[in-house]
Amino acid sequence: MTITVYGIPNCDTVKKARGWLESHDVAYRFHDWKKAGVDGEVLQRAIARHGWERVLNRQGTTFRKLPEAERESLDAARAMRIMHDHPSTIKRPILVAGDTIEVGFSPEAYAQVLNNASGRDSAVSPA
Repeated sequence: MTITVYGIPNCDTVKKARGWLESHDVAYRFHDWKKAGVDGEVLQRAIARHGWERVLNRQGTTFRKLPEAERESLDAARAMRIMHDHPSTIKRPILVAGDTIEVGFSPEAYAQVLNNASGRDSAVSPA
């Protein structure tokens, strides 16, 4: 199974997620949104699974600096366009492991995703 982490390399949360994966000897591929662009299919899957409200990072500087006209009357289509045009507005990281997609990082969620993907109950611990 291929595991891919999508994000921005200098993001502290992405660094934590990558460090956690490496400390648990989990092989993964890193997709840098700044260099490789936003993968529209992954973004659509994340929105379908978690909702655009969770995937769009409205707390970040990039979103707050957008013109008010872009930020108001948000819906899924507008949020998708903003995230595609401004990758820093996507909540990071996005982890894709097989059919599973996780938004953000928590050791417990990553352990659960990896254990479910491997078919084992506790092969990977959150610690």
